[in-house]
This record gives sequence, C-alpha cells and structure tokens, in this order.
Amino acid sequence: MHDWDGIADRVNEDIIPVDVLNYLIELRGSSPANAAVVAILLDYYFVHVLALLSLRVWDEGDADANFDRLGELLRLLQGPGGSGQQFAANPETLLLIGTSHYEIEERGYDRLLERVRTLNDAHRKLVALGHAASMGSHLRFGFEATYARDTVVMRNDNISDYPWLCFSLATLMREYARMAAGGDGGANRDAVVEAVVKGLSPDARAFLRSAAAASAAPYEAERAAFAELFRAHHDQLAPAFERFRPSTTSYSPLSFFFNFSHNVVKGAVVDALLRGEPWGLTLNDLLTSLSAGPDEDAGKQTLATTLMGYARANPHRIRGKLMPVIVYDPAAGRRAFSVTMRKLRDQE
Repeated sequence: MHDWDGIADRVNEDIIPVDVLNYLIELRGSSPANAAVVAILLDYYFVHVLALLSLRVWDEGDADANFDRLGELLRLLQGPGGSGQQFAANPETLLLIGTSHYEIEERGYDRLLERVRTLNDAHRKLVALGHAASMGSHLRFGFEATYARDTVVMRNDNISDYPWLCFSLATLMREYARMAAGGDGGANRDAVVEAVVKGLSPDARAFLRSAAAASAAPYEAERAAFAELFRAHHDQLAPAFERFRPSTTSYSPLSFFFNFSHNVVKGAVVDALLRGEPWGLTLNDLLTSLSAGPDEDAGKQTLATTLMGYARANPHRIRGKLMPVIVYDPAAGRRAFSVTMRKLRDQE
C-alpha cells in the first residue's frame, strides 16, 4: 500500500490513500468540507484493503469461493451504498491494482502466479483478461519511454512481467479455442480477441518465435502452447484483430500507455476528488474498446485525456528527460497496432 516516488527515488512513508488525502489537503485544505469527497476518499482506502485481501484468498478454505466472496464485497463497495466511484469490474482486477507498483526487490510475483494457476477456469480467465490488457499498455510505455525502443533491454528488465503476460496469453488462447470450437461468439469472444492483440502489442516475437529461437525461460512450455494454438487459429484471428485497429473517432486501449495500473486508478480518483464527482468507469473499462454505447466511449476518451493532462503537468524524469507516465495518443496506438500486425505476418 506504499507507493514508490519516482521523482524522490524512494518509497513513500504513508500508504497510497493517505498520500492522496495529503495531496488534497495541500490543494483544498481550506475549502469547506464536501461529503462526496470524503466518501470517495474512504472508498479509495477500502479498495486497497480489498486488494490486500485478494492476495490472501489462498490462506484458508477454498480460494475460488473466497474470490467469489471478495467479489460480493467489491459490489457492495461500488454499489448504491458507496460513493459512486468505480475502481474494478471484478475481484481479479484487485490483484492487478494491488501488485502493479514499482518494487526495488521483485519478490513474490512468481509465487503469486503459481497460486493463480490453482484457480478455476472462470477466475483464471478474468485474471488473464486484465493482466494481458494492462501489461500491454505497461510494456508499450516502457518500450517507448524507459527502454528507448530496445526490446532486449525491456525483456531483461521485466523478468516478472513476461511470465505473467505469457500465462495470460496462453489462458486467453485456450479460451478462444474453446469458444471457436463451440461456436461461441459475441462480446465475450471479442473481449478475448482484443486482450490477445493488446497483450502481444509490446513484443509479439517474444511469444511467437520458433522453438529453436526460444530462450530457456521458465515459461517456455506455456509460450510454446500459446504459439501452437495461435498459429492454428491465425486465419480467424488476423481479421478479428482488425476490428480493434485504433481510430481517431472512438476510444482504443491500444492508444493508452502508462507505467503502472494503480497510477491510472489513482489519477481517476484524484480527478474525482478535485471535481467532487465520482467517475463511473473502472480500470477495466479503460482496458477495452468495447462499450455499452457512444456515451461510455466518449467518457473513456475524456478520462484518458484528462489523466494524460495530469501526467503532463507532473512529469517524471526518465532517461534524463521529463515525461508523462500516462499517455493517450491515437496516432501512437495506430503505429503500435500496425507494427504488431506486421510482426504477426512475419511469423506465418
């Protein structure tokens, strides 16, 4: 619950919700009390408590049942009795929010992944949907900003992320194969297709290279299984991916780049606090182009550009340059999509 201060190069003394509270006091401490603001702050604290609980569902009893129970708590928090601020669409995304921090020592990510593998198919699918989409944005940000477009450096610096992304892609590819065999289409299938192309977008070759070129990575068996299924369904997937090519007229998560998922949630909360009005969009909503209608699509574009505005006003120094850590750029999204499709064609 303690964030890394990239500017001061240290871990903050206070937990993240208190950091946000202190920031708000600095800006609005002399203003009259606002019940909506207090409610959003309280819910922001509680969602961090739920994120901690998501890491402990394996402690006792049945982990799948515990996840279901955690989902009920999340629905209560985000329901009519709460502030109205939305954070996550499901309890599996709480894992993502709770672990998407910069860590000096990357301990525990491998053990957590092994625990996630013990969940049932439904829970693993939801973990995979969130992580593939989020890590696509996270690694594409790193590729451009942190690693100066050097894929090898990015792979070497993300030894915890690649196994998670590989697990997510393999899980989603198995789900796609099941849907294709059963003739299951519609929004559920679209969500899987979009998450796969988003997960591949930072470094498609890492997961589709030939076995002879594969490294001795601990996730090699899973990578090979993904690649085999992907090639078996390539003729159907390639045109399906085209639906998610970014445009200037609608929201695309492929145009959304950021350093860490929890910063996206924090940014939305800070904006809600400053406006005194909650956002009805979750992190998951920003990770997909699938929307309930034009109003929701417009809301995503507004929130993404708003978050970029805050990030530009408070840049971090990366490779000696001041850079925003959240970016929404449709032109960059189109380039990333085109590069991904070219790499996929190269694997044919």
